[in-house]
Amino acid sequence: MNKKIFIAVCGILFSLGMQAQDIVLKGKELFGNLEARQIGPALMSGRIIDLENHPTNNKIIYAGTAGGGVWKSENAGASFVSVFDDHAQSIGAVAIDPSDPDNTVWVGTGEIWTRNSVSIGDGLYKSTDGGANWKKIGFENSERISSIEINPKNPNEVYVGVLGALWGDSEDRGVYKTTDGGKTWEKILYVNEKTGVNDLLMDPTDPNTLYAAMWEFRRTAWGFNSGGPSSALYKSTDAGKTWNKIHNGFPKGDLGRFAIAIAPSNPKTVFAVVESKEDKGLYRSDDAGANWKLLNGDFGLVVRPFYFSRLVVHPKNPDILVKGGLFGSISRDGGKTFKNLGNMHADIHDIVFDIDNPEAMYVGTDGGVYRSWDGGATMDMVDNLPLSQFYHISVDNEEPYNIYGGLQDNGSWWGPSSSPGGIEARDWKRVGVGDGFRVLRHPTKRIIYSEMQGAQNVWRYDIDKNYTKNVQPLSIKGEADLRFNWNAPMAISTHQPDRFYMGSQFLHISEDMGDNWKKISPDLTTNDPAKQDKESGGISTDKSGAETHTTIFTIAESPLDEKIIWVGTDDGNVQITKDGGKSWTNTVANIQGLPKNTWVYHIEASSHKKGAAYAVFDGHASGDMNTYVYKTEDFGQTWKSIATDDIVGFARNIQEDYVNEDLLFLGTEFGLFITIDGGKNWSRFTNNMPATAVHFIDLQKKTNDLVMGTHGRGVIIIDDISPLRQMSQEVLAKDVHFFDTKPFVIKEESGFGGGSTELQFVGDNPGSNAKLIYYLKKRHTFGKMTLVIQDQEGNEVASLVPGKAKGINVVDWNFRKKAPKVAAGKTFTFGGFTAPRIMAGEYKVVLKKGKKEFVSSITVQNDPTSLISAEERIAHQKTTKELFDDMEDLAYLVYRIDQNIKKSEELAKNDPASKKVTAAVIEELTSLKETLVVTTGDNYVNEAEPQLREKLSELYGEVAGQFEKPSRSQLENQEVLETKLSEAKATYEKITSKQVAKLNKYLEKNGKAPIELLEKAKFLSK
Repeated sequence: MNKKIFIAVCGILFSLGMQAQDIVLKGKELFGNLEARQIGPALMSGRIIDLENHPTNNKIIYAGTAGGGVWKSENAGASFVSVFDDHAQSIGAVAIDPSDPDNTVWVGTGEIWTRNSVSIGDGLYKSTDGGANWKKIGFENSERISSIEINPKNPNEVYVGVLGALWGDSEDRGVYKTTDGGKTWEKILYVNEKTGVNDLLMDPTDPNTLYAAMWEFRRTAWGFNSGGPSSALYKSTDAGKTWNKIHNGFPKGDLGRFAIAIAPSNPKTVFAVVESKEDKGLYRSDDAGANWKLLNGDFGLVVRPFYFSRLVVHPKNPDILVKGGLFGSISRDGGKTFKNLGNMHADIHDIVFDIDNPEAMYVGTDGGVYRSWDGGATMDMVDNLPLSQFYHISVDNEEPYNIYGGLQDNGSWWGPSSSPGGIEARDWKRVGVGDGFRVLRHPTKRIIYSEMQGAQNVWRYDIDKNYTKNVQPLSIKGEADLRFNWNAPMAISTHQPDRFYMGSQFLHISEDMGDNWKKISPDLTTNDPAKQDKESGGISTDKSGAETHTTIFTIAESPLDEKIIWVGTDDGNVQITKDGGKSWTNTVANIQGLPKNTWVYHIEASSHKKGAAYAVFDGHASGDMNTYVYKTEDFGQTWKSIATDDIVGFARNIQEDYVNEDLLFLGTEFGLFITIDGGKNWSRFTNNMPATAVHFIDLQKKTNDLVMGTHGRGVIIIDDISPLRQMSQEVLAKDVHFFDTKPFVIKEESGFGGGSTELQFVGDNPGSNAKLIYYLKKRHTFGKMTLVIQDQEGNEVASLVPGKAKGINVVDWNFRKKAPKVAAGKTFTFGGFTAPRIMAGEYKVVLKKGKKEFVSSITVQNDPTSLISAEERIAHQKTTKELFDDMEDLAYLVYRIDQNIKKSEELAKNDPASKKVTAAVIEELTSLKETLVVTTGDNYVNEAEPQLREKLSELYGEVAGQFEKPSRSQLENQEVLETKLSEAKATYEKITSKQVAKLNKYLEKNGKAPIELLEKAKFLSK
């Protein structure tokens, strides 16, 4: 081949290759300023893991949570703010450096109360500015850090206790020590790969003395084992160089989890609650652990030790100690007797005492943080911690739409996506108790289905009648007992509204909303007897139903064909029927790269193709933390993985967009991930979105809102994801692209909002403004950039501040023009801040970047529920415009008065001979001005009598703020005020023709500069 031809061909091929290469944006470059909003709720809050208070400032408290990160209070627990959003939200331990408590805080991630639904951590973090910023120190594979102890005399000496993996072996367990502030670490106590540190304590008077509680444990999807020969309590008196068991007086045989505590006021006194088969209970040592004596075996002390192993001694009184438990137990006689703490949410996990007030304490529960001022007798809940742990959520089609969901140990609820004044606690309504899971709204009736753990109850609730009926499927004589997952699956047909599905090991269907059931499948699980009916708990039997296995976990009816139903099981089967349940095919063998028996957490039947579906698998319950997401387009005959290295954390849920099948939303243990290209590339969404576990996602079809149920931060919503839906390679290649938007509606609302107090959490409402949404290929950094709204004739209606970020930009417009120019006065006039509202219609959006101009259009509509006629709207606009002009006429009049007075005062000061002419101008115009605007007093205490500006402004604000035509009273008042304005103008002209005219002659005669007055148009444009 000729050399020139060869080079030319290579050039063409290279050019084609470049053209074919996709533009890929990641993270904030893709999402720009598209933001999530967190709506809570907080009335049921969520599980607290660790409470820590500042050693010298009783106003500062930190709370580490199960799935909601770390929160800080600076007002003695009255309210908290989140300080850890960007990092793993599952917390094991928080520690405040006693030598630098205002600044240095350590956080170990990974929940340590090891129930079946716990999240995982990703290491150890440190802040040196009181929680404002964090740096990861290491321990990425620790999974769960239970303890952090800091030498009060040497902040560089820190000990970390690693509980480690819950679902598998781990050599990362043990006690670690650093002497250089975390740069390097030495493992100083390790037992084996099954035994971790569940608690580590330092003697408050001797930092060389340490106690380490080692716990052998393991959880599987179908069982839990607490205890074994490796569980033991160790002590070191040489800063961790050597360790010895201190079991003299403890029960013989295998032990389980310990709860240990040192009395700060008398460190020789040490307490331990010991899990054992015999003689379990509270032990006390008065010789620093050398000898132990059993004091108490009360149920409240020994119940569920894997979940309740926190023991706390009062900082000043060694006879007062508190033990976590179902209701919390407090002793005031050194552990001989106990009574329950005051009334609050059950399941008590941690307690701290106020450092100054001996009767004040703070308690962390499954339902949030509580405070007591009387030693635990009565409890007050902190109302602003939105830590609710949703397992599932769903939405309806009401306006505003409602969100439904079930919570860990906090029942089932439903509440609005928006509410006057924000979404308050009282907006949420209960529809279930216990551990709540799936909650579904009937598509056409005011009926809600809800359930509690293991389908113990499946409720059908009639909202209007306030009537509940239990409708769960029951075992039938002669047939197998039903096995329901702790998180039992429910589904409603999109084709037959009364059709209701539930899954045990069989698929059950009801055509009458649960009144009658029939099975339409055989056992769809592996039915492995080795994973069924095992005694769970280990040393302490714990058979709650949470470990029921080999069950159906997810049900998905195809929205395109009611005969196509997908079923996924917790033991790894992916079943499909294409004939309404007559025959079933297990397709899991067709999935390449998936470990056998991996939990099928969610199946999403496609809205675009009958044969298409997505399957999300979660292997963490077998120690597999990888991400598994697959798609089929041929009814499961073949599957392809759409998971990439971009995704962090094992996944639980996927949501396909209803319009663009390449737009997918994935919930993982560490947040939300989005792809716009069908899974080739994923990006983590972090705009006001914490790195919390996203357990379920739903997409509201009318609003295009993405609604997430998180396991630790409540419900989080991204309003209107339609810009992502429109993303394509064509769009990404443009310098600027305006996204299509639905017509915007001017809502006719003006209520007063709710009644929450300053310390209660209120969820954000969606914005009611028009949203101008556009994409920038590059961030705008140099040159002028403007964004204006124009009418169809090109007249400017409003000027807005443009977003300049790379990616998606969202700019709000409140449907208003510019506010009127207001006459200058001594005080504010609040009506002057009101801009006139536009009329419904078509408007241009004009974006200018340097010399380039980009134009789009939007449609604005009136509220479809409005009763206001077109004639009334015209009348409203007419009067608003007249009053607007009156406001600006008055402003221009006062401006001219002020300029004349100013010139006269300057002249009088510098030219005493001028006082004859200036005095008259000042006197006459000042007298006039005092009738036009307030010239004395202030805005509140020394308020002056209102003048023309204040009265006109108030009328204008009222009329411009309303939607209906002006009332007769308003029109009459307008006439009165406009008459006064006309009279004022006439008076000004009279003064101008006489006194000001004389002043001008004096200025001209003496060669002085004349009074300069801007033309009205120029003045108004300033």
